[in-house]
Amino acid sequence: MKKYLLEFFGFKDIIVLMISLVLATAMAVAYAKDGKTLIFWLFGVALFLINEYLTHRFIFHMKPPKHPFFLRLLKRLHYDHHVDPDDLKLLFLPIWYSLPQMIMISAIVFFVFGDLSFAFAMYAGLSSGLLYYEWTHFVAHRPIKPITRWGKWMKKVHIWHHFKNEGYWFGVSNPSMDYLMGTFKDEKDVPRSENARNLLKNME
Repeated sequence: MKKYLLEFFGFKDIIVLMISLVLATAMAVAYAKDGKTLIFWLFGVALFLINEYLTHRFIFHMKPPKHPFFLRLLKRLHYDHHVDPDDLKLLFLPIWYSLPQMIMISAIVFFVFGDLSFAFAMYAGLSSGLLYYEWTHFVAHRPIKPITRWGKWMKKVHIWHHFKNEGYWFGVSNPSMDYLMGTFKDEKDVPRSENARNLLKNME
C-alpha cells in the first residue's frame, strides 16, 4: 500500500492540488467571521460532486468533435483514459484543466458576496471534492483492495463503466447523481457495449 500512497501523493498535479487546498483552508479560517464560511465549504464540495457527474456524462462522453483541437483536448481529458484505463498519466485530471475552473468559481463568489472567507472556503470545498474524486478514481484503477464496503462497491461500479457499458455509472466518487438522473442500473440488466474501451467509435 505504501507504494501506491507514494504514487498518488507524489504525482505533481496532486501535490499542487493539496498545496492549494491547504492554503485556501488557512485563508478561509483567517478571514472567517462566523459559521457561514463553513456553509460555503460544504457548498463547494456539493457543487463539485454535481459537476463531476455532469462533466463526465455530457462533456467527457460527448460525440467526438470534428475540430482537431477539441478532439485532442477530449482525448487527453477522457477518451484516451477509456482506451488505456490504467495509464497513470491519464488517470488524473490535469491541473491546468481543474485549477482555472475552481479559481473562477471562487472569484464569482467573492464578487457576489464581497467576502474573502466565502471565496476561499468555496475553493477549499471544490478542491476537497476534487481530491476525494482523484483518490477514489485512483483506487478504482490501481491494484488496491479498498478497506471499506463503500470503497469496494464504488470501485466495482466504476469498473462496470469502463468494461461493461460507458453509458451508465458516471459518478466516480458517489452514485447520487446516477440515481437521480437514471444512469444507475443493476449491472446484470445493462447490455455490454462495444464502445466502452473506445469512445471514438461513436463517430462511426
